[in-house]
Amino acid sequence: MGYLGPVPVLATDKPLHLSSHDVVARARRELGTRRVGHTGTLDPLATGVVVLCVDDSTKLVQFMERDRKEYLAWVSLGASTPTLDAEGPAEAVPPEQARALEDWFGALRAGEAGPTAELNAVLRGFLGQGLQVPPQYSALQVGGVRAYAVARAGGHLELPARPVEIHALDLLGVYPNLDAAPRGFVRRGEAWEVAGGDTAENDTRTFTLPKPLGEFPTLLLRARVGSGTYLRSLARDLGAALGFPAHLSGLVRTRAGRYDLAETAPLGALAGAPALPDLAALDFPTLEADDALALALRQGKRPAFSGQGRFTVAQGGRLVAVADGDGERLKVVRVWAG
Repeated sequence: MGYLGPVPVLATDKPLHLSSHDVVARARRELGTRRVGHTGTLDPLATGVVVLCVDDSTKLVQFMERDRKEYLAWVSLGASTPTLDAEGPAEAVPPEQARALEDWFGALRAGEAGPTAELNAVLRGFLGQGLQVPPQYSALQVGGVRAYAVARAGGHLELPARPVEIHALDLLGVYPNLDAAPRGFVRRGEAWEVAGGDTAENDTRTFTLPKPLGEFPTLLLRARVGSGTYLRSLARDLGAALGFPAHLSGLVRTRAGRYDLAETAPLGALAGAPALPDLAALDFPTLEADDALALALRQGKRPAFSGQGRFTVAQGGRLVAVADGDGERLKVVRVWAG
């Protein structure tokens, strides 16, 4: 039986080892429709928020792919991997560099000023706009060929650095290895934090991480990033800035656009899950249109408008258009029938 509710935008908590394609296939079967799309891939070794647009709401995917994302990331130092994550195999550092890492990390855990200041400075250095080289094992295409297909065949593509933006990068803890790092978290306000002893058991969410590749010192980070940012590349670059190879040993996406992890439904329960209507699902400022403005936009006109940026235009709670303001005019990107 198909989905019987309103035109739905749903969010699910992707389990470990499933691809985003697997999630879409499961959702199609459960909801009884082929028209299901997602608003941003999540690697098989990551868990967390995947937003699904169903039936007519698939028209929204192009506007939601660029939503900001928030993550909890476990970054292990002392070994790199071809995929930059826990797929492996681990390529450990030589003995002398391993000893240097042990000394540095020991001083960091002891709270010594030098390593602590160095790490904080490196984290601050990633904030704002910058350039990032994507992973070789990614779905990016060069000349019509997927980068991961070339990498798995033993080849290498020169992937150009791309502009990205990192809005926040917070250190939540340092641990001797991944097994010692926390798995239980609770949402306090707008942020996900490590669950403490005073947290009620039913408030704690426990995350499943990939099997560790070895006994590598691990940083736990909370990141808020713009569209197109690879956390695997961030882990690689963070390690390089500290002078050690690194890989992303665990990742949980805690937010995508307007969807927080606490508001997701598990796979297998999507048919009865709460859905957002198309207007509420878009993470843009909303303009309330009168009849004249709605008609002008539907006729493809460019009415005078002093605002700048992307807006949703609504009338009576219904989506009229997505439009861009340039400070002088409002230009339609997509319009919906009345």
